[in-house]
Amino acid sequence: MRHFRRFILFIFLILVLLSCRQETEADPVSLAGEMTPEGMALSPAMDSPEAPTPTAVTPDATGTAVPSPTSLPTITPTPSPETSETAESTPAPTDTPDPYTAYTIESLAGRTYGGGALEIVERLEINDSFSRYLITYPSDGLTIYGFMNVPHEGSKFPVAIVLHGYIDPAAYETLDYTSRYADVLAEAGYFVIHPNLRGFPPSDEPFTEESDAYRTGLAADVMNLIAIIREQSSDPEGPLRRADPDAIHLWGHSMGGGVVLRVAIILNEPYLRAAVLYGAMSGDEKLNYEKILEWSGGGSGTFELAAPPETLAAISPINYLDRITAPLSIHHGEGDETVPPEWSADLCARLQAQGQEVECFSYHAAPHTFYGDWEELFNRRVIAFFDRY
Repeated sequence: MRHFRRFILFIFLILVLLSCRQETEADPVSLAGEMTPEGMALSPAMDSPEAPTPTAVTPDATGTAVPSPTSLPTITPTPSPETSETAESTPAPTDTPDPYTAYTIESLAGRTYGGGALEIVERLEINDSFSRYLITYPSDGLTIYGFMNVPHEGSKFPVAIVLHGYIDPAAYETLDYTSRYADVLAEAGYFVIHPNLRGFPPSDEPFTEESDAYRTGLAADVMNLIAIIREQSSDPEGPLRRADPDAIHLWGHSMGGGVVLRVAIILNEPYLRAAVLYGAMSGDEKLNYEKILEWSGGGSGTFELAAPPETLAAISPINYLDRITAPLSIHHGEGDETVPPEWSADLCARLQAQGQEVECFSYHAAPHTFYGDWEELFNRRVIAFFDRY
């Protein structure tokens, strides 16, 4: 009996031990709140129905956890500042126009002239040999005044265009000192036109000072006048009907002489028969504007002298003497204290060396503007020269 009770107690202990073992192996969810040694809570069991699907992580080179490649967001690449296009494209640089191009011999010879008509404003005088008229004509948008001497008898008179030298515009008058030379030519049977070049009253002023740099605007006034004579002389009722458009002669003193040289170089046409240079300015614009700078006390000439040497060479008539086809007659007083006589001597030597048709005269002790016997001799030589051509 006693053994039976021990047996029963043994069985009971075994059952108790089995019960404790089962409680020890309970569902692991009861351990969810325990902490790891590093102090971080463990994730819920993978097979728990309430647990979310974890996101796998991959440590980067610094050890910081970053999303795996499958979880990276899609990134739209943007251009770098170096390659991005701006809203407005930068315009391509443009060449700055050369401010001196229009004054070159090539440019002046290549442009067109003429347009409009010469008109008589009023008759100023009538004498035994000719009638004198106040005239106007257009030139590059300006109105140019002047006078015209028309012989009484005959028709198809050879034309003489007479150009004055520089006079202070404030003191200039239409019938200036060169009117006496114009009268001598009219008495000798020439149809004389004497323009008041631009800037000399009552002709219009140049639009800008630069528009007449190197006095090229004055040359344009002459070129436009010649073109008008050529166009208008065919009008049987017009004021130029008695002018011969195929026999044009040029005469210029001082500044006007420099203009004549430029025109003779630009206009190498057979109807330009002959040209007279009297106490003329140089064909070298560097020499001219060094002198003008001196005369003006620094007030004029800086723009002209600022041109590069190669550009100044392209503007200066002295470098284009081979273009001249009209015979030249050059006159200069040895006592000229205004325009150096050496300038005319140099021009004569150059023309003779090139085989150009030229005659050269110097007048002992004569001043810049002749008078008395010097003037009388000069006029005889000019008329004889023009009559040959």
